[in-house]
Amino acid sequence: MAEFKYQEPFPIQKDSTEYRLLTKDYVKTIEVEGRKILKIQKEGLELLAREAYTDVSFYLRASHLQKLANILKDPEASDNDKFVAHTMLMNQVVAAAGELPTCQDTGTAIAIGKKGENVWTDGNDAEAISKGVFETYRDHNLRYSQVVPYTMFDEKNSGTNLPAQIDLYATQGNKYEFLFITKGGGSANKTFLYQQTKALLTEEALTKFIKDKVKDLGTSACPPYHLAVVIGGTSAEACLTTVKKASAGYYDNLPTEGNDGGQAFRDLEWESKIQKICQDMGIGAQFGGKYWVHDVRVIRMPRHAASCPVGIGVSCSADRNIKAKITEDGIFLEQLEKNPARFLPAENPALAPAVNIDLDQPMEEVLKELRKYPVKTRLNLSGTLIVARDIAHARIKAMLDEGKPMPEYFKNHPIYYAGPAKTPKGMASGSFGPTTAGRMDPYVDLFQDHGGSMIMVAKGNRSQAVTDACKKHGGFYLGSIGGPAAILAKESIKSVEIVAFEELGMEAIRKIRVENFPAFIIVDDKGNDFFAEWAH
Repeated sequence: MAEFKYQEPFPIQKDSTEYRLLTKDYVKTIEVEGRKILKIQKEGLELLAREAYTDVSFYLRASHLQKLANILKDPEASDNDKFVAHTMLMNQVVAAAGELPTCQDTGTAIAIGKKGENVWTDGNDAEAISKGVFETYRDHNLRYSQVVPYTMFDEKNSGTNLPAQIDLYATQGNKYEFLFITKGGGSANKTFLYQQTKALLTEEALTKFIKDKVKDLGTSACPPYHLAVVIGGTSAEACLTTVKKASAGYYDNLPTEGNDGGQAFRDLEWESKIQKICQDMGIGAQFGGKYWVHDVRVIRMPRHAASCPVGIGVSCSADRNIKAKITEDGIFLEQLEKNPARFLPAENPALAPAVNIDLDQPMEEVLKELRKYPVKTRLNLSGTLIVARDIAHARIKAMLDEGKPMPEYFKNHPIYYAGPAKTPKGMASGSFGPTTAGRMDPYVDLFQDHGGSMIMVAKGNRSQAVTDACKKHGGFYLGSIGGPAAILAKESIKSVEIVAFEELGMEAIRKIRVENFPAFIIVDDKGNDFFAEWAH
């Protein structure tokens, strides 16, 4: 008979995080029946959540910024890799001023806590953390993205960015540890579960599987990515929870081999193999090159003999993850980088010049100019854009279905798929980067048939239907860099006005004027699609 032996599922071997002390207030220790008890007032949890979600909205980890800086030094990096990496570093310099958040999609607030059995708190921990979330989104130039349902089909924006996702676990000891995340829709939507079997677990089968399935990530979640691949898990949800934490760097200090107890471990060999697969695909940092991913984490877990779940997910260029802890010494928060300018090179990277495009010409003249250049050409856009995303597209489709005409502004100007964060006082715009293009794919053929959406600007790869529509109607899809929403607001967007559906908030249709707005030709009027080079 085997003897009982408990195995910690995720035996993290050390915590190399650099923390800063927030306060020694709200914390004290008492002794009860010989046990040392850590008592935490609810105001301490509110403060911690408020500070964590504020920091993670405007600052990133130094390790993440260093990886961007490394791209600029790599002779194998493409010009487009370097342009994206340099823009993202510049974006972070702007965001670190504390006014414009890193990304306009300031995300779902996620709090994961591990509470020791010798920790006492007063009140409802989730309520205290939620209050900190509420105050952060109320007091800063962040975006309210949470939509609450009233019936199966009727819903509205909560206007607070609540509810937050709060997952609290029990553990031993007298400390309270946290991982706080703000997860935007683009990267959240690129989490995949594949229910596999033992047959996957060969060198040949796993290699083929990875090469096939990582393509599902595309570029709409704003690469370069921190990619996580989890193989195994006692359940599907255990697998996917591990994906999220691994992509946030939470499991970096796991052991690197398995044992009889079934401990989770990092497989460094497969991390290297998958990183090479991603580099060789040529997708690069959104527009061709080597840096589709910064790094890869592969976690191997135990599984039921009849199951082999595989999870794949990413943390995007807005790598918004921050750890925290409360101990008898006080309340501590991970130190993020407050001076990102130190990662910028002494000189801007030497790149081939972009093509200047005047958007205030008649639409046919703009299309005529774009026809001169191949896909992957880098552009500088100046002039007028119309901003519209999911709900606005649905409204316009309903108008067309009723026999009403396509609005003239949809025919006269390119359409930018985006939704801004709050506008800081004295500025023209809040953070205002592109949203995922693929959600608008079903509308393209219909709208172009009515003379609208002839030039579209957004992020990420699109379906064959969009390529077909552009070839049929003579349209173009231009890829904007996913990620640098702060620098776009500060440097490129000169004015913003609402032109329709004001009641939709961030989903309202807007007219914006831009200068030197960076974009790339992704789909042209000849049936060419940059992303088709690797998708097949």
